[in-house]
Amino acid sequence: MVDRAIIAPTEGAQRKAGLGQGIILVISGFLPILAIISLAPAVPTILDHFHDVANASLLVPVLVSAPGLAIAVLAPFAGLAVDRLGRRPLLVWSTLLYGIAGALPYFLDGLHAVIASRLLLGVAEAAILTIVNTLIADYYDPAGRRKWLVIQGVTGSALAPAVIAASGVLTELRWNGVFLIYLIALPIFLGMYVLIFEPEKSTTPQARSAEGDGPVPSFPVRAVALYGAVTLLASTIYYVFIIQGGLVFREVGVDSPSRVGTLISVASIGVPIGTLLFGYLGKRATALQLAGFFALLGVGLTGVGLSGDYRIMLALLLLQQMGAGMTVPSLIAWAQGVLPFAHRGRGMGIWASCFFLGQFTSPFVVAGAKALTNGTVQAAFVTMGLVALAAAGAALAALLSAKPSPLDAVP
Repeated sequence: MVDRAIIAPTEGAQRKAGLGQGIILVISGFLPILAIISLAPAVPTILDHFHDVANASLLVPVLVSAPGLAIAVLAPFAGLAVDRLGRRPLLVWSTLLYGIAGALPYFLDGLHAVIASRLLLGVAEAAILTIVNTLIADYYDPAGRRKWLVIQGVTGSALAPAVIAASGVLTELRWNGVFLIYLIALPIFLGMYVLIFEPEKSTTPQARSAEGDGPVPSFPVRAVALYGAVTLLASTIYYVFIIQGGLVFREVGVDSPSRVGTLISVASIGVPIGTLLFGYLGKRATALQLAGFFALLGVGLTGVGLSGDYRIMLALLLLQQMGAGMTVPSLIAWAQGVLPFAHRGRGMGIWASCFFLGQFTSPFVVAGAKALTNGTVQAAFVTMGLVALAAAGAALAALLSAKPSPLDAVP
């Protein structure tokens, strides 16, 4: 008997994606984010539980970051598998693996075993992140892609506070209770099984006309190398505040964790605003979008670094968060636009790898910036802000150049 999950539900006729497919992809796209933010309230409790384990203070942060490192290493291979084996089967079964691997630490009591399960979770995340972004490009035309990327960004911003609150409640019940939150992937798996179908080549007439039925186009090496390098730079800057935010508030006298959390929550209003700004600028040249989010990140980080009062810092942080809200959808839309169907999985896997590699490298870059300045986090913020402003200037120069540029995405 043939497994129905391996074959698209609709054979022969071209099936058109609609609201159901968009919703399940948006929800699925939140799963890798959930893996990052869900452990934030639980880290002190997990550290207390493993306090007798050698090097626990180092290994517990590794436990948190392990999925991101797995994505950085494995996403290109996941993308290659997607192009060769198909989108649907890998997405469906990777989501089931996500739910199982994510909840597994609830049944474990060894730190190294928990880290191993987190690496397995990263394998599933690498496939999910790659395929979700690939299918958004497969299912929808450029206008549809922008719409669903905006919805994805706004939805993530709305769900994050609820996830953090639920994580805190589960952690109070038991030291590893937070890992039960990953079981949310199981109903998502069922939704995928029903709604997700395998695109035959492209579900948009424009893309079918552009790609034709001739030989498979060559892999766009130059364009992928460019958006990969820019994504790595942007991600390194993007994670500066996410990782170092609490420390920078401490340098202006805000020591209370609850107070810092409140201030960051207020500033995070800028994230959905930035996502909506992408929705407006998404119709314009890619270089303009890059210049926009790099400029907001740069002004925000530089201003935060120069502020001596937390109230001024908060106002400038709002700009940085607007830039953060623009960053991810702008980079994804750029990558989606330059990739032909035959190489879209591989190309989006490279994008995911570069983005999560930036998460890994960001703390080391900030440490280097601190060493080159006066040794404060604020000074490092100024340095990273100036780098972002320089990147914005380079994007504007590309925009004003008369020469054709791979920054210009093709539908």
